[in-house]
Amino acid sequence: MVDFPGVTGKMCNWENVEAVTGAKGALEVLSKHSQIYIATGAADSTELEIQRAFERVGLSQFISGYFCKANLGLSKGSPEFLNSILDKLEVHSENVAMVGDNFDKDIKPAISAGIQPYWFTSKNIESASDNVKVIKQLSELYL
Repeated sequence: MVDFPGVTGKMCNWENVEAVTGAKGALEVLSKHSQIYIATGAADSTELEIQRAFERVGLSQFISGYFCKANLGLSKGSPEFLNSILDKLEVHSENVAMVGDNFDKDIKPAISAGIQPYWFTSKNIESASDNVKVIKQLSELYL
């Protein structure tokens, strides 16, 4: 989802919501052979409210579940947040990938939790650490 600077409140109530370019195509392909979960830092929204935002842009049909502060009791940006999700899903970290656009809140915690990180960024990054895969388009996840 596009996080518009300066827009506050629950995303499900925003006047305009927008999916990241390529998200629908990527989710459509990936959800055929993988379960997709959303791990969000939306601290003031419930799981249902987050789902409603994804429904507004036609993405919820590809999502198996949503994790947030409201249902985990932890804020996004820490390995504990991700480890709590792994525990709830009863999966091992080596069987999980994390796609994130924020290096500090997504990529670093994924590395600490032993999850394969995909850094989705428009920055010109030649390479990151050995285990971080840098992508500029979501289609790189399946092409």
